[in-house]
Amino acid sequence: MPEISLRAEEIFKIGSFTVTNAIFLSFFVLLLLGGTAFLVRRRISEIPGKVQGIFELFLEQVLKLMDSVLGERQLSEKYLPIVATIFLFVITSNWLGLLPIVGSIKIAVEHSGEIFHIPLFRSPASDLNFTIILAIIAVFSVNILGVTAIGFKKHASKFFHLGNPFLSFAGILEFISEFVKIISFSFRLFGNVFAGEVLLIIIGYLVPYFIPLPFLFLEVFVGAIQAFIFSMLTLVFIGMAVREPEH
Repeated sequence: MPEISLRAEEIFKIGSFTVTNAIFLSFFVLLLLGGTAFLVRRRISEIPGKVQGIFELFLEQVLKLMDSVLGERQLSEKYLPIVATIFLFVITSNWLGLLPIVGSIKIAVEHSGEIFHIPLFRSPASDLNFTIILAIIAVFSVNILGVTAIGFKKHASKFFHLGNPFLSFAGILEFISEFVKIISFSFRLFGNVFAGEVLLIIIGYLVPYFIPLPFLFLEVFVGAIQAFIFSMLTLVFIGMAVREPEH
């Protein structure tokens, strides 16, 4: 049975920076999304074709969903880039991690005088370091957007209150919850993706051929749902951060 590693494996180093197989695949995700965006940007026209029309219809539905959270189309258009970027990056990472080449292509790496064969690619979200960094970026972005929208003083008043002990205690809990969000974000995504990969490995080893297909389709669905949840929670937190506190 293939070895299941909780941590991402090191494949090479650039100076003191360790490049793991999860980072290696996330780099390809970055290139894929960046290249696709560049090609799409060059082909956008004022008179949309069929493909552009379908994309614009889908984008309109996304903006309507964001309107229901933020309340204004202007805010939806303003914060669409960060929400859409998180969604596309997570769902692409999750789906690429289900390809047959992920886990099957192995390279030989020498460590402490021994030769180990490790996968060249690994789903980025199955590495806890990746999900923690993504969660930190999301939570810090939410607070930065809150400061730029309503100002530092008003945003800080959500966490720090002077003169009212009850509001001060509630503000401290709210401040702590910002760090709890990082843990919740990262472990939810990591747990679902890593558990799905372990399930596919075990099922594929015990009953190969066509039996694992239903589980594979289930993981495709789970990967999309996790990307949607991550981006929607980010959207909800942005909506809370860019509104002035009510007293």
